[in-house]
Amino acid sequence: MHLAYPAVLAVLLFGIGLYGVLARRNAILVLMSVELMLNAVNLNLVAFDVWLRDTLHTGQALTLFVIAIAAAEIGVGLAIVLMVYRNRGTSDVDRLRDTAEGPDVTPDADATAPAQKAEATA
Repeated sequence: MHLAYPAVLAVLLFGIGLYGVLARRNAILVLMSVELMLNAVNLNLVAFDVWLRDTLHTGQALTLFVIAIAAAEIGVGLAIVLMVYRNRGTSDVDRLRDTAEGPDVTPDADATAPAQKAEATA
């Protein structure tokens, strides 16, 4: 087996996954793109393991480890996305980032608030 075929396929998969992470706004699609990138890495690990004829099959063992970590990542990621969707009503990544920053508070409003409280109590 030539190493070029799985390597080119892995590069294409990783590129598509990277584009999905950078261009998508939906959190679930971002998680799917991350999974695509991890699968490209798994393909490279197995291809190089076969090409090097490793007797310990470390590439395949590491691939199983990456699959287990990816499954845990998807489980936790989907749980977070579902909870955010229940609380906010959207899974749009840009809107979630904007709500995490909090409301815009001007420094002048903070400085006048104690003075207004002092006038109200007097």
